[in-house]
Amino acid sequence: MMEDTEPCYVISVAAKMIGVHAQTLRYYERVGLIDPHRSKGNIRFYSVRDIEKLKRIKALMNDLGVNLAGVEVVIRMAERMAEMERSMREMEQYLQRMRGSTSQEKVEPFQGETPRRGKKSIKETVSSTESAEETIRNS
Repeated sequence: MMEDTEPCYVISVAAKMIGVHAQTLRYYERVGLIDPHRSKGNIRFYSVRDIEKLKRIKALMNDLGVNLAGVEVVIRMAERMAEMERSMREMEQYLQRMRGSTSQEKVEPFQGETPRRGKKSIKETVSSTESAEETIRNS
């Protein structure tokens, strides 16, 4: 069975699946909304997960009227929430192990997930979004 992260669709097929032009997908990549896999020949390949993300982007824009800057904020916040939920599950499992262990058993300390490099905090994201909005207003 194919994993949902395995790159398998070229840009023309991905564009048809989503209902946009290939140039739109190139633009989404350029602004950082999507990061398709590249072959040795520099051909873009999209995974099932990429297709799902692109469908969410399209729905946010078409159905809810969110602009690209807003889509980026929503996507980043959703990703951050998923990371936090994973971390909470790990902490809950650790606490369950602690409660279930006897005083003689040694339980490994909770390591948790550390923020990945290059990721902005929500505060930084909101701040950069506010400064972008201010720039647009002043233009």
